[in-house]
Amino acid sequence: MNTIPMTTKKSTNLAEMMTGKEDFILAEWMREMKDTVRRGDLIKESELRAECTTFLQLMKEALDAGGSNFQAPAWDQARQMLGDISRSRAKQGFTPSETASFVFSAKRPLFTQIRQEYKNDPAGLASEMWATTELLDAMGLYTAEVYQRAREEVVRRQQEELLELSTPVVKLWEGILALPIIGTLDSARTQIVMESLLQAIVQTNSRVAIIDITGVPTVDTVVAQHLLKTVTAARLMGADCIISGVRPQIAQTIVHLGINLLDVTTKATLSAAFSVALQRVGITFVRETQQQR
Repeated sequence: MNTIPMTTKKSTNLAEMMTGKEDFILAEWMREMKDTVRRGDLIKESELRAECTTFLQLMKEALDAGGSNFQAPAWDQARQMLGDISRSRAKQGFTPSETASFVFSAKRPLFTQIRQEYKNDPAGLASEMWATTELLDAMGLYTAEVYQRAREEVVRRQQEELLELSTPVVKLWEGILALPIIGTLDSARTQIVMESLLQAIVQTNSRVAIIDITGVPTVDTVVAQHLLKTVTAARLMGADCIISGVRPQIAQTIVHLGINLLDVTTKATLSAAFSVALQRVGITFVRETQQQR
């Protein structure tokens, strides 16, 4: 019985397989993202297509120059673009899986090309499939890492903004500022409190600053030290400080801990502190009595 000899296709790399097939790969890639996750509400199809087109070109150039080692210098531009895409997705509100789908959705169209090229070469097929899988997995992990760092940066920035909003400096009168503090004071927040207060003192040329701790749940040694640092910094800028909102429990805690606040004016309420502040800037109020007719 005569047998037809099977020819083994010469091994080719992924870049060669992509040559001339870019339009097909792009169309299949876009279709894969549509069938899995594609946020039309967050990114236009034309923009996504442009990103895919550019990345395919960069990927092909990197494969030509440095092979499938994603960490090679030849992949610098591709990594840069993938990082930019990941950071952009994180800021736009994409989920991690939606962001990673940009890479993993390319598997099927690329694998289709590999199977066609190596249909008569099982060993070559397995080798090329494995190399491509490792490459795409490396890109996917890189995407996830950049996305995570970007999200952490967004969260950190939002926390800083919330801290700034939670410590507003209010101008009560000409030369008098109030800084209501709500929540616990830690080192990071104390720095923001100090910067906000000192900046307001300079901008308004205020002589008195009231630090209201009515919204501070507890005062321990650390919180007291942070308050004293803020008071000292304000004094260096030429403003006297008054601490208001000292409740009985807080007063007892301060005495029990042996914290020295003797050189700091303290008041139980913000209104009492405001009255003292008015006296210090030389303002007095006289109650007007109703004239009897």
